[in-house]
Amino acid sequence: MKSICFSFAIAAEAIPNSNHLHRPLTPPYPPSILTPNFPLKRTQTSPLPLRSQSSSEPRGNQQRQDPENLVEDLRIPDPWLLPSKALEESEWLRVTLHKWLDDEYCPEETNVEISNVAARSYYHSLLHKQTDVGEILLKMARELESISYQESFHGPFSSANAAVSLIIQRIEQL
Repeated sequence: MKSICFSFAIAAEAIPNSNHLHRPLTPPYPPSILTPNFPLKRTQTSPLPLRSQSSSEPRGNQQRQDPENLVEDLRIPDPWLLPSKALEESEWLRVTLHKWLDDEYCPEETNVEISNVAARSYYHSLLHKQTDVGEILLKMARELESISYQESFHGPFSSANAAVSLIIQRIEQL
């Protein structure tokens, strides 16, 4: 797959009388740029426990904090850290991710490789007692960068996101 690179500056030079394209937007801005034309509403319907972004506070103090400072605490269940369960969960991820990639896009050889690397990364994370889903995601994305995506619809980060999304769905089913 080839990517298309577009340079606004080069395009502006090629267009006659395009000096106005280089000028920054100056006040007064149109109102639609600064404010949305719909009401903003915050919702928090997650069944997962919440924690403060600053985890140095004791749990009792976290409840009194501003709700805007709370984020979901996505953690792998402790029983999944046992070697036999870690193997079972990583195999589940390999099979489920491969099927999801085939169904979501199209069957291709890269899907097998993506599933294998993601499952192996997940297994090692569980064996090393990594329970933070964010850390598992980043580690998995780094390891998925070893695959060539030249003939694929995927990339390392979209693949890692898909894998972690499946893991989170599994956790929420507990």
